[in-house]
Amino acid sequence: MLGYMKRGPAFYREVTRLAVPILLQNLCTTLLGLVDTFMVGRLGEVPLAAVLVANTPVFVIQLVIFGLQSGSSVLISQFWGKGDTDSINRVIGLGCYVAGAISALFAGVMFLAPGPLMSLLTDNQSLVPLAAQYARIVGFSYLFNSITGVYVGAHRSMENPKLGMLLFGGSMLANTFLNWVLIFGNLGAPALGVEGAALATLTARILEFLAMLLYALTNRRFRLRPACLLRPGGALVRKFVRYSGPVVFNETMWGLGTSLYKVIMGHMDGSTEILAARALAGNLEDLCTVSIFAISGTTAILIGREIGAGRREDLYEIGAALDTLTLLCGLIIGGALVLGAWLVFPWLLYPFFRLSDTAGGIATMMLTFIGGFLPLRAFNSVNTVGVLRGGGDVRAAAAIDIGPLWLVALPLAALFGLVLRWGIFWVYVGIVMEQVAKFGVGLRRFHSRRWINDVTQFAPGEDPSVEKSRIGK
Repeated sequence: MLGYMKRGPAFYREVTRLAVPILLQNLCTTLLGLVDTFMVGRLGEVPLAAVLVANTPVFVIQLVIFGLQSGSSVLISQFWGKGDTDSINRVIGLGCYVAGAISALFAGVMFLAPGPLMSLLTDNQSLVPLAAQYARIVGFSYLFNSITGVYVGAHRSMENPKLGMLLFGGSMLANTFLNWVLIFGNLGAPALGVEGAALATLTARILEFLAMLLYALTNRRFRLRPACLLRPGGALVRKFVRYSGPVVFNETMWGLGTSLYKVIMGHMDGSTEILAARALAGNLEDLCTVSIFAISGTTAILIGREIGAGRREDLYEIGAALDTLTLLCGLIIGGALVLGAWLVFPWLLYPFFRLSDTAGGIATMMLTFIGGFLPLRAFNSVNTVGVLRGGGDVRAAAAIDIGPLWLVALPLAALFGLVLRWGIFWVYVGIVMEQVAKFGVGLRRFHSRRWINDVTQFAPGEDPSVEKSRIGK
């Protein structure tokens, strides 16, 4: 029944080679979020909840950048399989243009109108001033992080995931040290609290960007070509819009949708305790999904590379093997998370974050839902982001990813939390329905095999070599 899992040692060694650096990169980012939560949590529940509110638009920016990475990888992994580095340069250039414009827009809004923006996200007026202080500074950090993310994502698609691991690992260490200095006023610095956390993030992102720039200018494995970067050409722009556009739209809508969960929580009775619990539970959820997203990124690389190289024979079995592998990972990790939520975290973890008994009970409930439905989320993530996107089936992947969120989960969460006021337990009942609905639709699309598409083929008259000759003139 599971004969497709017998892929041989070489296959699983390659999966491990690609997945481990991605996992470590994701782990660095997630641990940074957990350290931030811990350090700000030492200031109390109100600052912790305020930072969670302020990070809501930041989360949307991160999802847009992830969308650009994923959308670009649809093209880059297949161009890499063909050995077309000029087209890869053009895709990177387009990604940087879009990422820079979007992050600049968000940074401007967060700097010029942080108070009104935070008031839209919560009606708890004790949180708004602190959230605004954090937001007006931290928004600028994503001007730098977005460009870094596009470049790192390109190298990941070219089977070089170690770059992201090293860059973001260094950034995590710098951010943690600066948090310790600026939040609490160590080494003679003023104790800036929430503002210190934002300044630490901004400084770490600038350092991260400078390290990326130095690598880009000196790397010999993949050389930047300014002519291609700055003038991508009409053919590549059209292809980028066709295949990357739906992914960016997908991640933006998914980011907005999941951010609305926090908005719902921010307008419920007891929002301070709920948001403080969500800040911790969300970071633990991210920690538990690093392996899932590593397999997802690896799947997209392998599927795209095989299609680009013209090897389609085993694609269905490869996708099935990786979907099943991540479902098993979800079962193991989700079970461990549920056990930890009931047997370990209440006495070992919650006191470190100064959660009240009420917030601790809410966190345990949240983590039980997260762990119980993690196998479904694991399958859905790899199937949608890895298999379908890697195969160029970006429109179907977008529909499967955001349809259940906006049409099922969000309406139920809003109904239970804001209209019927049944409490946070029922809000989570609504939230997990997203994974249930997504599983059935995604499995059907996978079995159809209609997700296998070569996205590197250009229409007559759109040969990139023609674009190259024009640029050279």
